[in-house]
Amino acid sequence: MDDGSFDGGCDCRAVRYRLHARPMFVHCCHCRWCQRETGTAFALNALIETDRVELLAGPVDVVDTPSHSGQGQRIARCPACRLAVWSHYSSPHLSFVRVGTLDDPDRFPPDIHIFTSSKQPWVRLSDDAPVVPEYYRSAERWPAASLARRKALFPPG
Repeated sequence: MDDGSFDGGCDCRAVRYRLHARPMFVHCCHCRWCQRETGTAFALNALIETDRVELLAGPVDVVDTPSHSGQGQRIARCPACRLAVWSHYSSPHLSFVRVGTLDDPDRFPPDIHIFTSSKQPWVRLSDDAPVVPEYYRSAERWPAASLARRKALFPPG
């Protein structure tokens, strides 16, 4: 397992960032909100601690956007090309990095497909990752090392 760093950025290269660890988990989300927000069939997000995402060139514009949960999300976008590079949902401590913005996105295929009850009917999923109709419990799906990292972010109590 490579625990090095992974660089990424927007199309115009005004925003560049570095992940200082592998993601804890990668979601391929097929919900209608992600479809509408991205203008495509799904969003591929790498979940990682915010303090392990270093902004190398920027700044980013943070845009408050509605979400299905009602809590909203804060999307970090390039101020020049407007590409979304990551977002925060319920906590600023956890970043959802858009895998497609990484210089080598092939490194992080999905660990799970979520909200597949609303996936586009023409999308065919392989058996490489679990498929769930809605969401799931992290404790049932994440590897132990990722759960430990998550627990450090959100200690009980």
